[in-house]
Amino acid sequence: MTTLVPPLQITTTGLIVPTESAILSGVQQDMNAAFGGNLNPSLETPQGQLATSEASVIAAANAQFVAIVNGIDPAYATGRMQDAIGRIYSLTRLPAVSTSVAVTLTGISGTVIPINAQAIATDGSIYLNTAAVTIPVSGSIAAVFECALPGPTACPAGTLNQVYRSISGWDSITNAADGVLGQFVESRAAFETRRQLSVSANSQGMLTSILGNVLNVAGVLDAYVNENNTSSSITVTGVTLVANSIYICVEGGVNADIAEAILRKKMPGCNYNGTTTVVVTDTNILYSPSFPSYSVKFQRPAALPILFAISILNTSAVPADADVQIQNAIISAFAGGDGGSRARIGATLFASRYYATIAALGAWAQIVSIQIGTSVANLNQVVVPIDEIPTTAAADIVVTLI
Repeated sequence: MTTLVPPLQITTTGLIVPTESAILSGVQQDMNAAFGGNLNPSLETPQGQLATSEASVIAAANAQFVAIVNGIDPAYATGRMQDAIGRIYSLTRLPAVSTSVAVTLTGISGTVIPINAQAIATDGSIYLNTAAVTIPVSGSIAAVFECALPGPTACPAGTLNQVYRSISGWDSITNAADGVLGQFVESRAAFETRRQLSVSANSQGMLTSILGNVLNVAGVLDAYVNENNTSSSITVTGVTLVANSIYICVEGGVNADIAEAILRKKMPGCNYNGTTTVVVTDTNILYSPSFPSYSVKFQRPAALPILFAISILNTSAVPADADVQIQNAIISAFAGGDGGSRARIGATLFASRYYATIAALGAWAQIVSIQIGTSVANLNQVVVPIDEIPTTAAADIVVTLI
């Protein structure tokens, strides 16, 4: 039996899918031929309703087939299919990570601040202690707290300043520096980028080999790799790289794990840069019983607050909380919450990146201008140094109605 419904075609350049109107026309012609001709083609008739339903089923089946075909192509895969491709490379999608904040706790000597002890920031966010600490004779101790809500919650310096659940002997908490912004569940684009880099990680000695291996370390949020292959020192965005060296800057992860990942991929004889040094022992059985040790150096980035100056048209449609909506949208996009890339070490940040984010808030968000900067928000773009990681918070985002 033949049909006049145009088929889905698989070509060397991809799938060619017939339009729903073409499918409907083919179904109508098939039905007309089956009933001897002269059927009323009106969609309001019973045969018209049947033709419409059949065309819809065919179109839906075609759409599912297209989704399956796209799902096995890393360039288009998303969700469950992308996770399956990742497993081929022993990769799993990175989960959401909470904002991490270095704090100082004060109180009576000997007081134990247990894991999950709670503090609250000025915006109402709850933070939990990541490891038990005991206040020493000096009366203060450093600790790390994480936001109870996974994702990028901004925590500017001085805002994590109140004990939430009282513990006898614990007097106060404060954060001298901005918290390290968390991240959402890894986006489709970010996961695909990491998969590509993981392929490079199978090689040895290339910058992408090192970068891919470091990004695969548990807890690593971002990394940047560069090199100086000359016999003299060079300067990159204000950072000096010694002669014949590699440079790795890493945010997140455990120092020992990062150093191990670097050592496994760098070439012999290459010098290092950075202020963090970890001694790594090569336990390859070929060296037994005298296993060699190496001092591996890398850089931990400092926080670089990015300021925003946003002007929107002041109309009657602008909501009372427009500034809060815009600030939250910027913070989310900054961390990759809109599906794009998060702001990264060594990246060039463009103010235009955030136009779509704000416009998506509604028709009321009529943007006049967006500018960014590090001391004053008066630029269209910012080049992030290779030893700093960009951050932003609500206090850094100023919204003006004009």
